[in-house]
Amino acid sequence: MTKPSLPELLHAAVTAVGGVERPGQVTMAEAVAEAIDDESHLLVQAGTGTGKSLGYLVPALAHGERVVVATATLALQRQLVERDLPRTVEALHPLLRRRPEFAMLKGRSNYLCLHRLHEGMPQDDDEGLFDQFEAAAPTSKLGKDLLRMRDWADETETGDRDDLTPGVSDRAWNQLSVSSRECLGASKCAYGAECFAEMARERAKLADVVVTNHALLAIDAIEGAPVLPQHEVLIVDEAHELVSRVTGVATGELTPGQVNRAVRRAAKLVNEKAADALQTAAESFEKLMELALPGRLEEIPEDLGYALMALRDAARTVITAIGATRDKSVQDENAVRKQALAAVESVHAVAERISNGSEYDVVWYERHDRFGASLRVAPLSVSGLLREKLFSERSVVLTSATLKLGGDFNGVGASLGLAPEGSGGEDVPQWKGLDVGSPFDYPKQGILYVARHLATPGREGSRGDMMDELAELVEAAGGRTLGLFSSMRAAQAAAEELRGRLDKPILLQGEETLGELIKTFAGDAETCLFGTLSLWQGVDVPGPGCQLVVMDRIPFPRPDDPLMSARQKAVEEAGGNGFMAVAATHAALLMAQGAGRLVRATGDRGVVAVLDPRLANARYGSYLRASLPDFWYTTDRNQVRRSLAAIDAAAKQDGK
Repeated sequence: MTKPSLPELLHAAVTAVGGVERPGQVTMAEAVAEAIDDESHLLVQAGTGTGKSLGYLVPALAHGERVVVATATLALQRQLVERDLPRTVEALHPLLRRRPEFAMLKGRSNYLCLHRLHEGMPQDDDEGLFDQFEAAAPTSKLGKDLLRMRDWADETETGDRDDLTPGVSDRAWNQLSVSSRECLGASKCAYGAECFAEMARERAKLADVVVTNHALLAIDAIEGAPVLPQHEVLIVDEAHELVSRVTGVATGELTPGQVNRAVRRAAKLVNEKAADALQTAAESFEKLMELALPGRLEEIPEDLGYALMALRDAARTVITAIGATRDKSVQDENAVRKQALAAVESVHAVAERISNGSEYDVVWYERHDRFGASLRVAPLSVSGLLREKLFSERSVVLTSATLKLGGDFNGVGASLGLAPEGSGGEDVPQWKGLDVGSPFDYPKQGILYVARHLATPGREGSRGDMMDELAELVEAAGGRTLGLFSSMRAAQAAAEELRGRLDKPILLQGEETLGELIKTFAGDAETCLFGTLSLWQGVDVPGPGCQLVVMDRIPFPRPDDPLMSARQKAVEEAGGNGFMAVAATHAALLMAQGAGRLVRATGDRGVVAVLDPRLANARYGSYLRASLPDFWYTTDRNQVRRSLAAIDAAAKQDGK
């Protein structure tokens, strides 16, 4: 029997998931297959509606070697494991004459811990463990969540938090899960043989396709201890998110609360001298943090330097002491010891990293209204780390609807540690960029309107003219508006203002769960949904429910964002354009994601309105516009109102 061709396999898979074959999907699948065969790297932009999941799954499954697929969002992980992979495997099985296996793998804290469930969790104040079920009132929200989790533990096969519906609060979940640092290890745990996290790892070792998330991929790359099984091909979906997720994993934090918890957990397990030294260092650190002002620390102040060295040294002594002592009076000593060790090791690692000082790290103070001050440290860039850890051992395919910024892939490529496309050299990873387009006719389906007549937005203060413009646009659209704001304060102000002016329901992020908000928004055409950056990628509402997407301003990073401003400064010192490389690239990515909310299906029509004249007037405006879908462009306010009214009238005529 001859080997089936890629188009045959793709056709079978697309038919199985009930999709429609797109030319862009075929082009993408062929390019992915070529990259895998050549052991090269590919950046592929595939617009909404292309069917990019099958565009990479089919060539990956056909190749036959193990593939890891890393995604950013839970929604896509679920779609792959619950819908796309089962159907695709079923469809390809007769053609490939083998049935590829697939599995999901996440970080340990995503799985229920049976040791915590049955033995309790270590308590800070008393020796030993306490029973969470007895401690929480059975009628309280926490008590009900814990009891429901206990019942669920008897029936779940995965122990995966995302399989528990409805979900539970972070507080409840944290009582019955452990981090990898707190885990006793399967060989030392009484429940090791039935551990959900260990079973997930075993399934992953046997699978042809392992679906994971960006965070676990980052941990696998950074920490050196392999979490993912050996694989020949890595596919990163939603790749525009990768740099920020890797940065998040590589960011360390110290807070007085965290340090004090470590002190309490370790105190009963070590000699008095070691415990007192850590307690004294913690008190000095806490006093300093009470005076901390938000902002970057280009140099570590002398008093902070001493406090961190004292913390580092005291933590190191405690770590050694915990390893050398045994106390049989402590109930389930191993679990208590492991949790204490994890807490102290975390403090030691961050204190040592900041004390050592590196030109490649950015250190800053942050202040939170509720949690007080924290000291944070993050890498100035993760590009070198990604180049070394991601691209050296395997073929990597990165895909997203937004990878091409300002007309090419080089901006995103640089953030991933890649030299400009086509650059040669032995140690330079070779890669190719490919834009397979979109099945949508953007110039006919959408309008990009820039409110050129408005005043340039300042850092603070109300924007009366912007509110008037927003109200008129929403009125003309008959509701149907997704408002994307650069800050929560701006979203709240706009919701408050328009609730007073218009007879349209205005939903606001934070007033209900995101899932509920999107459901209500999609279900009622007159409803508007206002929110901030985190909404920009979570809304998928095809049809007439979303016919106007408004952005209040270009989403540049805040000038006082320590990490972004440090990155910008570093580019400038190296002779580059820091504003374009960092601020404009950041804004372009967010705007491309935001504009992508408008057209989600072939019948969609609508307007993306940007209420910031700089998109039309500033020199960088053309770069930002080139990063957006190719909508018909105008600055004519009357034209846009007429278009919105016509789109609204057509939807009403169709009874929507």
